[in-house]
Amino acid sequence: MNQSATKKTSKMVIVLNKIKTYFSKPQNIILLLFGIVLTFTTVAPIVAIVEDTFKIHPGTIDAHLTGKASGYSVANYADLFTSKLARTNLWTPLLNTVLLAVFTCLISILFGGLFAFLITRTNLKCKKYLSSIFIFPYIMPQWTLAVVWQNVFNSNAVTGTSNGLLASLFNITMPKWWCLGLFPSAVVLGLHYAPFAYILIGGIFRNMDANLEEAATILDTPKWKTMFRITLPMVKPAILSTILLVFGSAMGSYPVPHYLGLTTLSTKYISMNSKYTGEASILAIIMMIFGVAILLMNQMSLKSRKNYTTVTGKSGQISKINLGKVGKYLIAVILIVITFFTSIFPILSFALETFLPNPGDYSFLYTMDSSALTTKWWLTDENITENGMYGQKGILHNDTIWRAYKGTIWVSVCCALLAGTIGTMIGYAVSKSRRSKWANYVNSMAFLPYLMPSIAVGAAFFVLFSNEHINLFNTYTLLIIVGTIKYIPFASRSALNSMLQLSGEIEESAMIQNIPWVKRMTRIIIPIQKTSIISGYLLPFMTCLRELSLFMLLCTQGFILATTLDYFDEMGLYAFSSGINLLLIVTILVCNALVNKITGASLDKGIGG
Repeated sequence: MNQSATKKTSKMVIVLNKIKTYFSKPQNIILLLFGIVLTFTTVAPIVAIVEDTFKIHPGTIDAHLTGKASGYSVANYADLFTSKLARTNLWTPLLNTVLLAVFTCLISILFGGLFAFLITRTNLKCKKYLSSIFIFPYIMPQWTLAVVWQNVFNSNAVTGTSNGLLASLFNITMPKWWCLGLFPSAVVLGLHYAPFAYILIGGIFRNMDANLEEAATILDTPKWKTMFRITLPMVKPAILSTILLVFGSAMGSYPVPHYLGLTTLSTKYISMNSKYTGEASILAIIMMIFGVAILLMNQMSLKSRKNYTTVTGKSGQISKINLGKVGKYLIAVILIVITFFTSIFPILSFALETFLPNPGDYSFLYTMDSSALTTKWWLTDENITENGMYGQKGILHNDTIWRAYKGTIWVSVCCALLAGTIGTMIGYAVSKSRRSKWANYVNSMAFLPYLMPSIAVGAAFFVLFSNEHINLFNTYTLLIIVGTIKYIPFASRSALNSMLQLSGEIEESAMIQNIPWVKRMTRIIIPIQKTSIISGYLLPFMTCLRELSLFMLLCTQGFILATTLDYFDEMGLYAFSSGINLLLIVTILVCNALVNKITGASLDKGIGG
């Protein structure tokens, strides 16, 4: 009897000791805590939106079809997939969405990859300037180039809107396929995400061992064969990473298709949400399935991926391709012109729009009469006189705009601090336990919301937190929660990559000295990898400032700048929306420049020049 009791006690002691040992390691506590939190914040919204597809909503199509005011039914699925409107509501938007995502990936990889090749592997001139300016389209709001496209190419004859620059000045009207639809949407999104490809592919090109290509040249291998058999396989991981990041983002883009007249799952979700609520939720789930599929494909590619050693101990010298005396200047001039139109022209265009008396009135350009311009959109300090401003005060005196600006800054700072801190802790914990299945699970859970289209994530949280039990709609709390969950990967990925570079001996030597974990992090680990960790805070801040797709379902127009811009666009006050665009771009560029100056953290650091 005593022996069995002793055995039980000893087993209990062993279990308790194991638990004590497990929790004595900070990384295990972090993984357990965030594993539970991220499972809830990722799975609960998905469950809520799946339930919403079966729910009967009073006053909507499912209530009409079932003849009930409440309960559950599969009527939404039957109607969306089999009704006469199935093609309009589902199949055409789905096809457009997939085509948009595929073409965006192609354009961003071709443009960004070619740019990376020219910067890193040739004797091109003006590399430093080109490398810095090429990042601008990603830093700026997603809809920037879409609005610029409208301002330049739209015409009253083709699009039924006010004339753009080409129609006003040169009487040139572009065809409808150029102004609206798939082509302009794919080009704009491709240019917006090209910096992704540039950063990822450029990093590999820069560190590539020249011996591999030199060996092929010695063996008299044709240039095209060297490119397809040696160079491209080595940049394949970077191309897969670009597809992984761009495909989901392009699928969930709302502003670009909205401005350029393309019906996608995102724009269809917004138009269907009031009367076809359950069917709109099905569209959101379809977008989520693509996100999960991308994650699974990434996991499979990681398992089956061949190892290409691009950095070795020999021949660090990269063989630069000679573009010729004229070529190195000519190509540089061409790229300077292209980057001017994608990076600098949008800022000038928005500034100009805010001084035009009416949208599309460029008459001062051919009369050279500056008195045709007006400052009313900026300086009007009363809203009584009818001056074509629909009772709005000028931008500098407009309470709605500045209240939204303060709200945007508050949400962005909170999201950056929370996502940055949580992401850094997850990155640290995963790097310390990377062979653990639980660590891989936490890492995947943290990354999954980023791969899901923004509009679908916003829709899921809208369903979860806007009901009779919990109602956080139109609160900063909800925007901060959703923004944090969406942007954790920015910090967790950069932290994980930087922590993997650190030798374990650095922290072990501090542990031998009995230095607490908090002190080890703040005095040793964070200072060593501060550039990567700061970028984990900077990226959520910049992305949150210009986010529309994620937040538009979670708050009213006028709550943050992105939704306020949408409000003024609907009112036809394009000068206000151009002013807000300008305000956002200037804020993002100033914050980016300040962080670069203070910390040296930069998106393109180490690639160009």
